[in-house]
Amino acid sequence: MRKSEIERNTKETKIKLSLNIDGTGAGEIDTGIGFFNHMLELLKKHALIDLSVKAVGDIDVDYHHTVEDVGLVFGKALNEALGDRAGIVRYGFASIPMDEALCETSLDLGGRPFVVMQCAMKHMMVKDFEVKLVEEFFRAVSVEARANIHLRQIYGDEVHHVCEGLFKSFARALRAAKAIDANEKGVPSSKGVI
Repeated sequence: MRKSEIERNTKETKIKLSLNIDGTGAGEIDTGIGFFNHMLELLKKHALIDLSVKAVGDIDVDYHHTVEDVGLVFGKALNEALGDRAGIVRYGFASIPMDEALCETSLDLGGRPFVVMQCAMKHMMVKDFEVKLVEEFFRAVSVEARANIHLRQIYGDEVHHVCEGLFKSFARALRAAKAIDANEKGVPSSKGVI
């Protein structure tokens, strides 16, 4: 099984995370941030991963440290669970409609971290959650998972729907990229290593 468990403790956050990338969408999410919990629930369901997260952070200051550090821990767990990445599909793409919003993600698990997020609503709020933190989460995931992540809001007026579209499209792209390809006999790279 492709699994990982990680704990990270700093002066700003304490995070315990377990991940099974061959899961069914099971697990408990508790970050202390309601909207972020909701996004992580969507991620585990649509990526078909088992994900449990318990995060305690300095959310009295703001949500930045908690969101970023959960991203770092999730990315590290994903990297560990993927191992040498032999036999994976490697690439994933998904375009997800969420009512009036349409968002897409292109993903490469090829070992090169980079994030591009094109979102017109980056500086808007959902309740007390700044949408800019979505980019911070995915940047942290990218660095620790060694993944190239491109997220795009094609259109949409409701910021909640846009965030859902971004997380769901990432989840579906991850679901495709992490899958085992029966025809791939080694690492999916012309270099022979990822």
